[in-house]
Amino acid sequence: METFTLWDNVPGDYTELPVLHYYPAENRKTDAAIVIFPGGGYSHHAKHEGQGYAEYLNSIGTDAFVCPYRVHPHLFPLPLLDARRAVRFVRTNAEKFGINPDKIAVMGSSAGGHLAALVSNYTAPIDFENLDETDTADYLPNATILCYPVIHYPDDTDIPHVGSYRNLLGEEKQDLAPALSPDLLVKATTPPAFIWHTADDGGVNVINSYLYAAALRKHNIPCEMHIFPHGRHGLGLAPSEPHVAQWAGLLKNWLTDIDWLK
Repeated sequence: METFTLWDNVPGDYTELPVLHYYPAENRKTDAAIVIFPGGGYSHHAKHEGQGYAEYLNSIGTDAFVCPYRVHPHLFPLPLLDARRAVRFVRTNAEKFGINPDKIAVMGSSAGGHLAALVSNYTAPIDFENLDETDTADYLPNATILCYPVIHYPDDTDIPHVGSYRNLLGEEKQDLAPALSPDLLVKATTPPAFIWHTADDGGVNVINSYLYAAALRKHNIPCEMHIFPHGRHGLGLAPSEPHVAQWAGLLKNWLTDIDWLK
């Protein structure tokens, strides 16, 4: 694993230097790469949803990058700024890494899934961008991988994960939440997606995934989704749940089907 700093002069407040961890596959079978945003409710980073995924992707021949984006008390737009920068960094340095700049996916679980979906859909300008040459690269990924993602903004239903939006926006910015609801932002430029969730997820309602998949369908964006009947929130690779653990193999099949993996 190799670590890169995302900026020479970091924009915005930070308590830890924004970096990107590079996990190259020893037996590479593709020139695609996947940028991973771990879950953690925008308050921390779950290691098994970052390094754990990267090591699995390496095992199937895919390079991976883990982005420990800024979290609470740092608020929007800083997490999205880091996510966009991560994609731009990989794309700018694609030749160095031996990566196809048109085969960069983002992957996230839970709140990290929200961030992956946000970087795939939110196209409005944000603060602290356009500071250097790296920022001239496109931040939009070519594919999106979502694992039990937070999607819908807080409303009067039990669908949203209120805590994630509260940590992302703080109490004073909650009026921005609808504008950061990926299911409401899908458009023709949204990348194709692979999604999985468990039907009885007690942390993030599975309807979040259904809403995103429905929005993709409305815009004729290709999507593969798998809903498993049982499984707690935050399973990651689900080593203790053999039925749910099939998702990793299904992801491998999907990458093969879209001609990203040999």
